[in-house]
Amino acid sequence: MIKKKEFDPLLDARRIVVKVGSSLVTNEGRGLDEAAIGEWCRQLALLARGDAAQGLQGEREVIMVSSGAIAEGMKRLGWARRPIEVNELQAAAAVGQMGLAHMYETKLREQGLRSAQVLLTHADLSNRERYLNARSTLMTLLQHGVVPVINENDTVVNDEIKVGDNDTLGALVANLVEADLLVILTDQKGLYDADPRQNPAAQFVHEARAGDPALELMAGGAGSAIGKGGMLTKIVAARRAAGSGASTVIAWGRESDVLLRLAAGERIGTLLVAPNAKMQARKQWIADHLQLRGALSVDEGAAAKLRAEGKSLLPIGMTAVQGVFSRGDVVAIRDITGAEIARGLANYSSAEARLLCRKPSTEIAALLGYTAEPEMVHRDNMVLTR
Repeated sequence: MIKKKEFDPLLDARRIVVKVGSSLVTNEGRGLDEAAIGEWCRQLALLARGDAAQGLQGEREVIMVSSGAIAEGMKRLGWARRPIEVNELQAAAAVGQMGLAHMYETKLREQGLRSAQVLLTHADLSNRERYLNARSTLMTLLQHGVVPVINENDTVVNDEIKVGDNDTLGALVANLVEADLLVILTDQKGLYDADPRQNPAAQFVHEARAGDPALELMAGGAGSAIGKGGMLTKIVAARRAAGSGASTVIAWGRESDVLLRLAAGERIGTLLVAPNAKMQARKQWIADHLQLRGALSVDEGAAAKLRAEGKSLLPIGMTAVQGVFSRGDVVAIRDITGAEIARGLANYSSAEARLLCRKPSTEIAALLGYTAEPEMVHRDNMVLTR
């Protein structure tokens, strides 16, 4: 009997979110670092193509979460210090975002890749309907080979500018797209068990378990004058990413071929391993941590496909809808006896679902005026409960 190969969080990662900090992107506030951004884009292209010469085993789907809009805006506006007033931060973000998006588009196009700018806020990811909309957009971009370049929409938010950080955004994006790996590129080599600037005996942490409370005790201190995140935000981000099964690497962004070497399995920086597999973590989240908003009754054929084959629930298999719920809410799926057989995230509201009962997916657009998904509940967003 052949023993199944253990999953390697680096070598086997197929969907990777890369987050780069402001100090790296803007060369400590001196303006966008064209050479550095070009180098990361070169590596992203090789990852996307699965270049065997680089020791890569298959193509990767890649997403870039990039800080730097405010810092670039400060440079263009001639501001030496990061402003305090929210309106000035928003103005700097608006000015800087133009240059940041153009730089990534140019450098990715040079590598033969198409790119898309996606601006998110925490509100987009906390509201279930907007969460699913954002997820659908990003998944569609990845399916078409487009590299999403994501930043927080600092031009319209206020409290996120004060307390938000792109380490957290990177983790939320990893959750959103069910990434295998989050890579946080920073101006530090990784995590030490104490501040090496104050303690010469500090030991480097090569690998640990994401979410270990001891890690947060090791980390501390604020970020640079340009960025807002310190090592603590990265540790917390790794804990968030682990919630959906993604491991995290914290590494120096100027390490030679850092992304390629990580994807080839080389241990660089600090690896924080997610305790649960990606699908296991997601299923547990759906099954245990979300309040049910309604229920869908299904016929015998749909129930059999769910139980035996783990298929998605199509509208044609639904016979009735109970409760009032919105797109993205968690609903129970019940058989003809009323017994719950599964639960998952609804792709349509309760009012829309009632119109779709017993209808083929091809009629969704005619009935609703649009099609969000062909399924009422996709199997990736569903967990069997019986």
